[in-house]
Amino acid sequence: MLKNVTITVEEEALKWARHQAAEQGVSVSKLVGEILKREMGGRGAAYWQAFESWKRLSAQGLDVDATNRLTRDEAHERR
Repeated sequence: MLKNVTITVEEEALKWARHQAAEQGVSVSKLVGEILKREMGGRGAAYWQAFESWKRLSAQGLDVDATNRLTRDEAHERR
């Protein structure tokens, strides 16, 4: 289901979006929607997958607290 949304952008960003939309033969609205959809499956998706993984580990009682990590010297100590 598509929803309408109003956004505020810098003038230069709008010029870029209009140019890109014209080159692709789509509306600015369609262009922005496609960019958002791509982001959902890209970097953003990786972040949320890692976050969900962290939440599962935390719920299982596994220690994922960054305050308990090794110091730099400890991590590079040769044994």
